[in-house]
Amino acid sequence: MMLFRTVLLTSGLALALCGSAQAAERAPGKMMTLQMPARPDPARVTLDPKTTALMVLDYVEPICNAQASCKSQMLPAMTPFMDRVRKAGLTVAYGTRADNMSKWLKEVAPAPNDIKVINTAQDRFYGTDLDKALKAKGIKTLIMVGWKISGSVTYTSVGAMAHDYTVVIPVDTTSAGSDYETTIGFYNVLNSGTANLANEPLKPKSVTLTRTDLISFQ
Repeated sequence: MMLFRTVLLTSGLALALCGSAQAAERAPGKMMTLQMPARPDPARVTLDPKTTALMVLDYVEPICNAQASCKSQMLPAMTPFMDRVRKAGLTVAYGTRADNMSKWLKEVAPAPNDIKVINTAQDRFYGTDLDKALKAKGIKTLIMVGWKISGSVTYTSVGAMAHDYTVVIPVDTTSAGSDYETTIGFYNVLNSGTANLANEPLKPKSVTLTRTDLISFQ
């Protein structure tokens, strides 16, 4: 990261000193092929309903109607999982922007007593009372689902870890607009906070990747 910043600063200084149009010209970029580390297998986890909350992000009509994987892949996994969450008595929280708050997909829509936060940033903890509401209920672990893994799910998981939560992300309940974005998203969440590249189950203040059928409630 420091090298990248140094290059940018050096280039900017050269442009400032040269002051010519030619200095601003850049050779056409070349495509690079990079091999990402393999995503670890989803881990089996057992969670305490009393200290675990489900955080639902942007399962809303305007987004899911425009993103094929939301309704074709995510929703079929999320619908039965939501039934299990409700039966287990978990706290459930929802976060989306103000104009989407009434547009949740009916299969996963909020109940009257669920936590709801209107966000202005991708991190649902930023500028909201989410942390206060969760801690008032004794929540220590968050199951995070929704659109998208390379956006709101990444940023909200970082916010959660910064507020001392352990995060669990079922890989079948989130996605992104391309395979590239999805791969980068899962890699980023495992590298954030207290990094968990080995996907150690329920490593404190880290992200664990799991799958809905590998989650049980004690």
